[in-house]
Amino acid sequence: MKPSRLNVEPQLARPDDFYQALLELHQGLTDEESRLANAKLILLLANHIGDQAILDEALRIAREGLGDGSASAAGRSDPAGPNAIRAVMCRVTKERT
Repeated sequence: MKPSRLNVEPQLARPDDFYQALLELHQGLTDEESRLANAKLILLLANHIGDQAILDEALRIAREGLGDGSASAAGRSDPAGPNAIRAVMCRVTKERT
């Protein structure tokens, strides 16, 4: 049975390894190629999830606090810092509670 809500609890056993792979994906790419790689990755993962309600929730959560000038200092921190994915997921989890 598919989950009915987006799981924002940390699930990656080795999030820093994934973040490193994500950085490597972008090495040597132009800004335009980098944006295209991100879009392709997002669409591949969205297809894998396959549940529109969960995708809509993910889109809503991803948009929160952006574009309205209220992004926190934590949201603007160095994206290449240690435990970057864990920090983002912890922040999302905290915002949801």
